Amino acid sequence: MCGIVGLFLKDKSLEPHLGEMLTSMLITMTDRGPDSAGIAIYGGGTTGRTKMTVQSDTPDTSFAGLDGRLSKALDGTVKMSVKSTHAILDLPAGTTAKARTVLHEIDPAIRVMSRGDSLEIYKEVGLPKDVAEQFDLSKMSGTHGIGHTRMATESAVTTMGAHPFNTGDDQCLVHNGSLSNHNSLRRKLRRDGIHIETENDTEVGAAYLTWQMQNGATLGQALESSLDDLDGFFTFVVGTKDGFGVVRDPIACKPAVMAETDQYVAFGSEYRALVDLPGIENARVWEPEPATVYFWSHDAAPTTSEKAA
Repeated sequence: MCGIVGLFLKDKSLEPHLGEMLTSMLITMTDRGPDSAGIAIYGGGTTGRTKMTVQSDTPDTSFAGLDGRLSKALDGTVKMSVKSTHAILDLPAGTTAKARTVLHEIDPAIRVMSRGDSLEIYKEVGLPKDVAEQFDLSKMSGTHGIGHTRMATESAVTTMGAHPFNTGDDQCLVHNGSLSNHNSLRRKLRRDGIHIETENDTEVGAAYLTWQMQNGATLGQALESSLDDLDGFFTFVVGTKDGFGVVRDPIACKPAVMAETDQYVAFGSEYRALVDLPGIENARVWEPEPATVYFWSHDAAPTTSEKAA
């Protein structure tokens, strides 16, 4: 099952309401994924700095004095904002790799959820409604975001197994489907230096795109390559610093619907996830085509590319 939602805002006046709209869409998909939920929010960037979202099952002890210890280890000021089991670390630019190592040394119970200039990921086990309330997701603002409700069928219900997955700066992915060659691909990517935390096939899909882009591909080219290199059935929604993309495998057996107006582009596993969006009655609504990459960016015109099955 699993449910996916995504919202890319064209109208800046809607940015203060991104969390509210995305959370409503996410909760609507509860019966597709009641085990865990997560949202990736792209908000304001950090001028000359970067940030990292971390999680701990014991935040009172794990986060106590963490900013000071990191500041000393990184030779620069680290600021921290705690939200329930998650904390947002504001870091000196270029220190995320070292920060990951230091965090593990300080407390192995601290897990990295995301890294990047504008990306924050919040995810936990539980009903989407409860996860949203835990982090006040409806109050968050931003330019775009993606979310996921999970029904675990092949792995344990854990925080780290929840989506979205972040494997590159400001890049994340949610997935509905199943990859059959993820074990062999995981081994290859790890040999090539790509950091993969879990045994979840979705993280392998995210890591594959990161690997492609580190080797010079654009996101669109990486998504096109995934149609050749990833076996199984999948719908991917990918977030980047400037936009988000969608691709379905050549069979496209997993449900998906999109809507576009002058104010936004929206994605949902089912149309009912979109019905409360403003102006949806006047939107262009369609089912994304199989083996076709769709991408919207704040810096460029929307693109669509089709690959023969």
